[in-house]
Amino acid sequence: METRTLMWIVFNVAVLGLLFLDLKVFNRKAHEVKLKEASLWLLMWVSLALAFGIGVYVKLGDQKALEFLTGYLIEYSLSVDNMFVFIMIFAYFAVPARCQPRVLHWGILGALVMRFILIFSGVALIERFHWIVYVFGALLIYTGIKMVGAHEEKMDPGKNPVLRLFKKVMPFDNSYVGDAFFVKKLGVWHATTLFACVLVVEASDLVFAVDSIPAVLAISRDPFIVYTSNIFAILGLRSLYFVLSSVMGLFRYLKTGVAVILCYVGAKMILVEFIKIPILSSLGVVFGILAISIVASLLCKDEKAAA
Repeated sequence: METRTLMWIVFNVAVLGLLFLDLKVFNRKAHEVKLKEASLWLLMWVSLALAFGIGVYVKLGDQKALEFLTGYLIEYSLSVDNMFVFIMIFAYFAVPARCQPRVLHWGILGALVMRFILIFSGVALIERFHWIVYVFGALLIYTGIKMVGAHEEKMDPGKNPVLRLFKKVMPFDNSYVGDAFFVKKLGVWHATTLFACVLVVEASDLVFAVDSIPAVLAISRDPFIVYTSNIFAILGLRSLYFVLSSVMGLFRYLKTGVAVILCYVGAKMILVEFIKIPILSSLGVVFGILAISIVASLLCKDEKAAA
């Protein structure tokens, strides 16, 4: 069996096994996730990603390993913007703290399927229509610039088109029934508010995928590298959410740093035919931007958040 084929099989089996342990063993009962627990999970997911990067280095060489680490770092940093949106979604639907892990878990499962489809579609498009690289690059720069000025932007999850469409197909019960997604009333099945929240989370992730996948494609066109770096970042989303939601006020410039990363990656895609930037340099740039935004946030604390 070829090395690539074996790595695909091992990776997917490992992901399914980790998801099973996460849902059926460690988080079988609904509970509120505290900062300490979330931090330990975050450390575990990052450690697994780094261990996988070492495996890529051993099997595929240093170039692919650098591509994986850079793609993973970019994808994880872009996830920060998802966290701001998730916080607003949970606040809008008034999701109980103990039910939030369940929503995020099913949101992650849906994201895994969507990313698989979008990644292979993106790679196929670039291989067939090279000019689409410039479209992706322009999209990333536009998103980055828009993100810088969107700090006070408000959203109304209740107006999400996916949710509004689903409500026309199935009746909704505007309440929480434990952690159930569906409840039967008067012989008719109704979707609960918790399921509405899952739909909006899935729709939001689809929108973010339009930005994040082209960003990683700027680093590598290898479907295995792009897919695995995306999946590892997605697997750590839930723990990242609970960590950031606890200390969000401490990192006021983190979102700005993410916006700068988007602009850098977009420019890299547009200038790919004229300027060849080594992967190691890109990794250093992305890491440096994140480090500067975190240090700046800690040195210049938000007085409103601290109050």
